[in-house]
Amino acid sequence: MFTTLPDTAMQARLHDLAKADATRLRGEAMQQVGGEVLDDFWRGADAVWQRSLQTGQALAERSAARLTARLARHRRERRVSTSSHNPTMSSGA
Repeated sequence: MFTTLPDTAMQARLHDLAKADATRLRGEAMQQVGGEVLDDFWRGADAVWQRSLQTGQALAERSAARLTARLARHRRERRVSTSSHNPTMSSGA
């Protein structure tokens, strides 16, 4: 049903490559520097990453709430304008 856009596929591929490269570099650094110092670094990096995910989630939730409110307002305005353009006909004799 949904087609993958070339830019989206390329971005996903680049993300996968960056992730694999980061994993490789982490392994090399662990061998060179030692685990304890790098564990602190990765804990901090993970905390930053988790915060960015939470911020992104909060932004998505806010956007969804705003869209819902706009759609509700639009529906209300449409009902009002439709009812004002179609007055009920009174039967007179």
